[in-house]
Amino acid sequence: MVTSDRIILGIDPGTLVMGYGLIYIHNGKLSLITLGVIKLDKFEEHSDRLKKIFERVIGLIDEYKPDELSIEAPFFGKNVQSMLKLGRAQGVAIAAALSKNIPMTEYSPKKIKMSITGNGNASKEQVAAMLESLLNFKNDDKYLDATDALGAAVCHFFQNKVASSGTKKSYSGWDAFIKDNPKRKA
Repeated sequence: MVTSDRIILGIDPGTLVMGYGLIYIHNGKLSLITLGVIKLDKFEEHSDRLKKIFERVIGLIDEYKPDELSIEAPFFGKNVQSMLKLGRAQGVAIAAALSKNIPMTEYSPKKIKMSITGNGNASKEQVAAMLESLLNFKNDDKYLDATDALGAAVCHFFQNKVASSGTKKSYSGWDAFIKDNPKRKA
């Protein structure tokens, strides 16, 4: 059951830079709590990076008390070794949440982009710009991993909003969609 007030932690897993974003939902409205990145490139060993991811996710959970975790699924690439490392990073973040009894949901990058911008092939910059408009903030960080993570959290909010309404709203075209969602216009 989805309650009115809740906090969603979004994570964009990475082995060099991991993004995170937290949103607060109150009476169906969302607001930004915080977003940022965890820089892992200073650790030479992959196992040390995984340990840091686990510790930092636990720290975020302890500090902000999220009700749910929304995490971006690894993007399928050509480099199998990179995919394995990314999958481990995602798994460690999920394990941290599950160790604190936080339910998690995974979304594909395409699903997140579609949910935020209406275009599953949107660029990271387009997603960031839409989130800045939607949540009324300016992200000065050069890392788009933080806004990717925030996108995962907002996507989860939008998906639950549709699910809790019992019906999925359909639109006759972009004009009707924009009329109902003026803040999602880029």
